[in-house]
Amino acid sequence: MCNRLVIIGAGGHGKVIADIALKRGYTDIVFADDNAVGFCMEFPIICKSTDVEKLNDGQTDFVIGIGNNEIRKRIAEQHKINWCTLVHPSAQIGMNVKIGSGTVVMAGAVINSCATVGEHCVINTSAVVEHDSIVGDFVHISPRATLCGVVTVGENTHIGAGATVVNTLNVCADCVIGAGAVVVDNIDAQGTYVGVPARKAK
Repeated sequence: MCNRLVIIGAGGHGKVIADIALKRGYTDIVFADDNAVGFCMEFPIICKSTDVEKLNDGQTDFVIGIGNNEIRKRIAEQHKINWCTLVHPSAQIGMNVKIGSGTVVMAGAVINSCATVGEHCVINTSAVVEHDSIVGDFVHISPRATLCGVVTVGENTHIGAGATVVNTLNVCADCVIGAGAVVVDNIDAQGTYVGVPARKAK
């Protein structure tokens, strides 16, 4: 781990990441943002996201502080830099868990044994990824959402706050599962799914 961290995105999501970074021991935290100047909390905004490669000196870590999957993916694919993985100290990480680069695991989250989480994911506050589940790249698991055991979530999918995907199901790529929805069948078609049980929105 380097001492310096550049967080791309100075919005609310970036603020939470800065808090995690402090708790993980980073002593020099700065932001890059295309729409803001000055400071984000007490941390300086030093450049636009397009300029971050100029800071890639081998002694700096980078992470994307943006919750939107599409924007996070676009930024990640634009830059070949030292993406770090950040895990809040209060998160519970089980044995044989794999977490990809650029992923952030927030306070109170649980990732249980033998789960795999891809690159540039967000496992948000108090979310649960149960045993043997597989989370694709650029997925956002929102606060208090639960993936029960042996669930697979395709890349770019967003699981809304408080949603549940029950055991052994697959959710395909590029989906949105609405807040509070309960997924009880495999989801094989892209779209937005809401309700209990979850159904594709018209």
